[in-house]
Amino acid sequence: MHEYPITENIVKIAEKHGRAARASRVESITLVVGDRSGFIGDSIRMYFDIIAEGTLCEGAELIVRPVRSRLRCPACGNMFHRQPLSFACPDCGADGAPTEIGKEFYIESVTVS
Repeated sequence: MHEYPITENIVKIAEKHGRAARASRVESITLVVGDRSGFIGDSIRMYFDIIAEGTLCEGAELIVRPVRSRLRCPACGNMFHRQPLSFACPDCGADGAPTEIGKEFYIESVTVS
C-alpha cells in the first residue's frame, strides 16, 4: 500500500518536468525498480492511471525497468544472482553477501510532447 504515495510523487515529479519543458503532456515515464527496493512495480502501475487522471501524465505510458539483486562472493569476488533457497556462489560454493544492486528506485526518464 505504500506504493500509493510514491506513485503520487512520481506523477508530481513528471508533471513538474512537463511544465518546465512547456509540454502539453507527458508521453512516458521510465522507472528503475530494484527487487530489494521495497517497491513493487505492478502496484505502482495499478495506482498510476488513477493518480494521473486530470494531470499532464494522464494517458502516459509507465515503463518499469526491473533490476534483479546480486550477491558478491567474499571468497572469489564473483557477482551472481541468488538461486532459490541458496546463497551459494555458483563458482566456489561460498555464501554470497548482499550488494547495493537491486536496491535501486528512481525515475530514469520522462518523455514529454
